[in-house]
Amino acid sequence: MATSETLLKCTTRHVRLFTARVQDNELTADQNHLTLDLDPDNEFLWTDNAQERIFQRFRELVASYQGSELSDYNLRKIGSDLEGVIRQLLQAGDLSYNPDCRVLNYSMGLPRTPELL
Repeated sequence: MATSETLLKCTTRHVRLFTARVQDNELTADQNHLTLDLDPDNEFLWTDNAQERIFQRFRELVASYQGSELSDYNLRKIGSDLEGVIRQLLQAGDLSYNPDCRVLNYSMGLPRTPELL
């Protein structure tokens, strides 16, 4: 990072938030911008619809905090909310675990299969 500004970040299991912009594949601190890195470990198989639902909720959350400070606390609240949406998608069958993930630990609970329902 080529700037002396402080980069705030929130890291949950499946969501990473940064007060930064991506420029030339690098994060550049920007206190007025929030960047989302979704499922960095590729634990899930994402459909376009599932991703769009996460991105839409992210945009709604960012808009709801407009004018507020991008603090660690606010970032954690956004990250936790997005984790909840991921759990809902998984439980509804709109998202599935990636069997080729390097560590398959079912972090959001066991998969819903007809045998378990």
